[in-house]
Amino acid sequence: MSVAVALHLRRRELPHRTLMAGDAVGLAVVTVTGVCTCPACGAAPPDPYARGMTAAITALPAPGLRAHRDELAALLVDVVAGGSSLGFLAGLDHAGAAAWWDSLLPAVEDGSLALWVSRADDGRLDGTVSWYRESKPNGRHRAELRKLMVHPAARGRGTARALLAEAEAAAARAGVLLLFLDTETGSAAERVYRSAGWTEAGTIPDYATGPDGRLHPTTLYYKRPRGAAG
Repeated sequence: MSVAVALHLRRRELPHRTLMAGDAVGLAVVTVTGVCTCPACGAAPPDPYARGMTAAITALPAPGLRAHRDELAALLVDVVAGGSSLGFLAGLDHAGAAAWWDSLLPAVEDGSLALWVSRADDGRLDGTVSWYRESKPNGRHRAELRKLMVHPAARGRGTARALLAEAEAAAARAGVLLLFLDTETGSAAERVYRSAGWTEAGTIPDYATGPDGRLHPTTLYYKRPRGAAG
């Protein structure tokens, strides 16, 4: 079942809750669907996007990851080249990015990694997010949010916030009681998490090397998904 999320041409502050139809948080009309519906993923193509500046967010199963690996690799290369670390250094090439996406296939196949992508109205893949469910018996109630990224040319339209909201809602539906993440201190991503109601847990200095070659601190955040049954 599809859930239409309207993101009107004017921006307003969104309460700290899951996106609902009609919420205005950016500059796009975002349609959240259950799974990727392209022919490569084994289903009929989606209906044409609405007129105007739009995006579509879909869950990506293992067949979709295989089919769209090169698009995801291109996105990762561009995001890292734009200054976002995401665990990589400057000079990441397409082959290296594609190999990294390939390494995720087993986790997507066994269901421990849930993955979503967003597409602009021209069909271009312009964002992604995922979360990894802890496999240890005493940690199955938690999941780590990973790799929220939006193409530099597509930022400022509410896409990151919409991806995040869908990942949070899916976590609640899956019975995840606690989400956590780390992000570069002072980054644009950190502002997204703060505005979405995530709680800061602390900062670690010199945690990771950025694309610029310098050591950067990271800040840890957590959130309890709304509607999760505990």
